Amino acid sequence: MKTIPRQLEAVCKADLKSFPVLTVTGPRQSGKSTLLKSILPDWSYVNLEDPANLDFATDDPKGFLRTHADKVVIDEIQKAPKLLSYLQVEIDRDRRPGRFALTGSHNLLLLEQVSQSLAGRTSIRHLLPFSYSEVHPQGVAFSSLEENLYFGGYPQIYHQPKACRAWLDSYIQTYVERDVRMIRNVSDLATFRRFVRLCAGRASQLLDLSGIGSDAGLTHNTVRQWIGVLEAGFIAFRLEPYFKNFSKRIIKSPKLYFYDTGLLCRLLDIRNPKDLETSPFRGAVFENWCVLEALKAYHNRGERPGIYFWRDQAIEVDLLMELSASRMAAIECKSGLTPPSDALNSPKSLVNIMHGMQVSPAVIYGGSETQKRSDGPLLSWNTFGNQLAKESFGFLDRVART
Repeated sequence: MKTIPRQLEAVCKADLKSFPVLTVTGPRQSGKSTLLKSILPDWSYVNLEDPANLDFATDDPKGFLRTHADKVVIDEIQKAPKLLSYLQVEIDRDRRPGRFALTGSHNLLLLEQVSQSLAGRTSIRHLLPFSYSEVHPQGVAFSSLEENLYFGGYPQIYHQPKACRAWLDSYIQTYVERDVRMIRNVSDLATFRRFVRLCAGRASQLLDLSGIGSDAGLTHNTVRQWIGVLEAGFIAFRLEPYFKNFSKRIIKSPKLYFYDTGLLCRLLDIRNPKDLETSPFRGAVFENWCVLEALKAYHNRGERPGIYFWRDQAIEVDLLMELSASRMAAIECKSGLTPPSDALNSPKSLVNIMHGMQVSPAVIYGGSETQKRSDGPLLSWNTFGNQLAKESFGFLDRVART
């Protein structure tokens, strides 16, 4: 399969002209090293997964940086956290832009170290698995909604889709469970496996720490810590509700989503795309996909993700997207081929609640045709996914006004 260009490339190239260090984080196997090798073909490359390189960086960080003094990609930097302090000294000695590029597969853990050692010296970008708007223009996107949900976005899946289940099983065992030991000392892996699958069963739902703890036989604090492990390892993330004094009755618990719907389907034991047609998890996986595509779009632009959800005692809206400081898209996610007639009611109701904001109601659904209704558009899933790469999301407002 041909190499698929990543939308983050332009952002990374611009950063290297302004910062001494570029840091790219994201899930394991999301394409971070491939991205940097593509845009920096003449740079040297050091992988800290190699024990010899790791020993050198850990035992003699000054010697390591003398050997790799400039124009170097250091892969999996979280394995040698002390190296960052020595890198800070080297950057302060010579602050020329475009000297180092770092990758890391841990999120919060890595960012804490970067904030301490490289604040003001590095840009930080997140590369997630392929978005639909990256693969569709290249002609390699899967044809049906169910296939796109089931296979997810990891680049390796696009090379070997027939090995999807085996690859994801290996991914769970090799990375999810191994990285757990690096992030936090989890001794009972059997319980952790059950915990991860319980979280998968609650994807796209309000995060209920007590409920998960009760089902998994864990304390509230342990569940909170293990959710942090999933976040630090780029397995799952929390989506916060939007509340800015519009209502005192807004529910303030976050919702839980996974960084890849293929991994989510595997954890849910969904065995093929056709199973998603009748699966009780279809709606949750589809909503997860919609939120995830919006998240990828912001990251691929190098922008802070402006995504939320809304839920109070009367109204629930799956996805809010900040289009500008005063404009918001309110989106319902419906996996059916024919959305219900009242699908726009909740997004439309926010027009009168969010005073001072221009709210554009919309529905993303599992059908193939975009429909223009008086209250807002019904966007097909592939139109939504493909258009997210364009015009700073202006298509949402444009379709709504047409």
